[in-house]
Amino acid sequence: MARDQHQLTTVVVGDEPDGWATAGFTLHDDRVRISSTTIVCDPSVGQGIAVVGINSLTDTVDGLPIGLVDAPVTPATEHHNRVTGFDHLVAVSPSIDRTADALIDAGLQRRRTRRFEMGGETRRQDFFRLGDVILELVGIDGAKGAGDAAFWGLALECDDLDLAASRLGQALGTVKDAVQPGRRIATVRTKELGISVPIALMSPHHRR
Repeated sequence: MARDQHQLTTVVVGDEPDGWATAGFTLHDDRVRISSTTIVCDPSVGQGIAVVGINSLTDTVDGLPIGLVDAPVTPATEHHNRVTGFDHLVAVSPSIDRTADALIDAGLQRRRTRRFEMGGETRRQDFFRLGDVILELVGIDGAKGAGDAAFWGLALECDDLDLAASRLGQALGTVKDAVQPGRRIATVRTKELGISVPIALMSPHHRR
């Protein structure tokens, strides 16, 4: 299977563009281009991630809003916050087994699973590839909850996290060590900026 067969092309979020500009993103009209993916700001769709476009997928998967998104391709550009790539898209599910099986049935390949303890429960993360983006599916291991899965937030790669922190000031939280060894992370203070999607900036992968 070609790596880009299921490339994440578009993420539509229910926000005004101004908040994203204040967070250091360069916009073309209502759109932000990050690597191969275009983020579209459209406050008419309600808050959060309304729909995503993924090559070769046109239907909702276990409640995850996936569909055809008609958005002009935005040219690549530099961002004031030093974001250079789209690291991963986070989804949550009340039944991670059910959602993972649905994604596999839709043609995605699960690459890795991680389990960890939190709050007396075993949490699980399943990782799938969407071209050059990772889909991280999160849930309680073994839970059989009702309700749909949902897209939750974004983690973006930043080539100079210290410079981003200097430029964004109070718009970015404290830089700290990430779960991934050798990487650091900081959370954009999205609520204060009028952004309805959680966003984390991460230092680049250490590639051997």
